Amino acid sequence: MRGTRRNLTARVLAVLVALLTLQLGSLVAPAYACGCGAMVTNRMARLGVDRETSVVRWDERARAEEIVMRFTVHGDAEQAAWIMPVPHRADVALGDPDLFTELDGLSAPEHRDREYFWPRGSDWPFTTGDGDALVGAAPPGARGPGVGVLGRERLGPFDVARLTATDPDALGDWLHRNGFELSDRLSGELRPYVERKWEYVAVRLAPEQAGQKLYGALDPIRIRFANDRPVYPMRLSRLAKTPQSLGLYVLAGHRMEPRDAIGGNRPEVLFAGAVTPTKGGELARLAGPGPVFLTAVDQSFPEPARIDGDHELVRAAADTPYRVVIWHDRLWTVAGGVPVWLLTVGGGLVLLTAGALTAARVRTRARVRTGRPGPGTPAAV
Repeated sequence: MRGTRRNLTARVLAVLVALLTLQLGSLVAPAYACGCGAMVTNRMARLGVDRETSVVRWDERARAEEIVMRFTVHGDAEQAAWIMPVPHRADVALGDPDLFTELDGLSAPEHRDREYFWPRGSDWPFTTGDGDALVGAAPPGARGPGVGVLGRERLGPFDVARLTATDPDALGDWLHRNGFELSDRLSGELRPYVERKWEYVAVRLAPEQAGQKLYGALDPIRIRFANDRPVYPMRLSRLAKTPQSLGLYVLAGHRMEPRDAIGGNRPEVLFAGAVTPTKGGELARLAGPGPVFLTAVDQSFPEPARIDGDHELVRAAADTPYRVVIWHDRLWTVAGGVPVWLLTVGGGLVLLTAGALTAARVRTRARVRTGRPGPGTPAAV
């Protein structure tokens, strides 16, 4: 009996140790996240990207594309790195958060009031419910085996390297040797870009103050390059281990839309319409001072491993404007808050009562004129 108990105790302890080991492993494992394969530079740290928000400016006449990217992150990492494949030579600069503030304001849902007649759960004589509804609503030139360094510079909190590569494994090795610790599976995911002779922007992020954690909305970065058609690189999102969320603003001459879902949920258009940038604002500096067509798209990727390509942005069939409308339902009232339904019902009752009284009087007068006894009056003998 004692031996059986000892064996049972040993098994329980083994299970507990295994569970604890798995839990600790999940805590120290790197958190691969974001649409461009961002990874923490310290494998003992954790970093998660809550949301990736980007602006794509497509200049059809100049055949040029500009992407402004911003990540909202959480975790305990002090450094992080990510890589962005681009089809042609890229210029890199810091972005301004005010751009996103202006775009958020231009594409914000429209709030409208609408009145209803009969009382609902939040109105007297009821006491529960709510009334809001959402309707549809290394120095330049340095080379390694298979890798060319076009430039490397410091932009605020970013260490930026612009690279070419003829070998995905060599590119991964260069990134690792130069402090850009990325996913072990990166080389395989980079192969389609290497075969198409794309170039790369590798970015290492670190807070300006030592010991400060990367948290919240990071500074945006701008990447500009020539292109035959607008594209938003997403294939490296396959490396993410957690569901991803993408917010995409597209600025062009017409309404634009992703060609397909590339393995995520169906892209949802939140706004489409011609907008005029604020004079002297960040949007005017990016898109020009005149009107530009803005399309705001939101998409989620519950299973990033299913992502099978990049977002190709194409012109929609028509420049149909669209904006999400949030309706605020309110009880129809007059005269400082008196419900119309109450006045209507009360007035109807008054009219019905008055009508009944009038009809009774008319009948009484008619009986008097004809000499007929009214109800309860004894007949003459």
